[in-house]
Amino acid sequence: MAPDDRRRMIVRAVLPLVVEHGRGVTTAQIARAAGIGEGTIFRVFQDKDELFDACVEAALDPAEALEMIGEIPAELPLEKRLAEAAEAMNAHLRRMGAVMAAAVKGRPRAEEARNRKSVTGDSRRESLEAMQRAVRELFVPDAARLRLPVDKAASLFLALLFTQARQMPGAPTTDEVIDVFLHGSVLA
Repeated sequence: MAPDDRRRMIVRAVLPLVVEHGRGVTTAQIARAAGIGEGTIFRVFQDKDELFDACVEAALDPAEALEMIGEIPAELPLEKRLAEAAEAMNAHLRRMGAVMAAAVKGRPRAEEARNRKSVTGDSRRESLEAMQRAVRELFVPDAARLRLPVDKAASLFLALLFTQARQMPGAPTTDEVIDVFLHGSVLA
């Protein structure tokens, strides 16, 4: 297996363990989950911290959600397209939040953390732009029916989804968010 493929395979196998155990996950658990020997971990990653960095980077990568959004059929009604996109984005946001919260547990001392690679503003902006482009395409078939340009509609819809990811008591369901987004909250 090519080194990059092996890295991705290990990270995919380790993500659920990171969520469950945080930085306390052992190399034995990692090896079992990935179906490899413990020594293989350190032939692929310099140390566990590098593996954790790769897990965080994978959790932040929206590629899987973007692929799911890209596969939503354009002939579905807009409400259904948005519901499927919301499901994909919410799954991505939950995974991202769970991995980030778990990665903070047992975080290295502050001076060590400063020396570690961090997610840059550029990569975050690129990720958000990719999400906006993918969601934008869902609005294109209905552009003539929209009161807003498709770019604005996509950005507003994403903003609502991101806000919904921070569940508050009595928070609206995804279906309610979509309904208010499409039809407003004031009776005509």
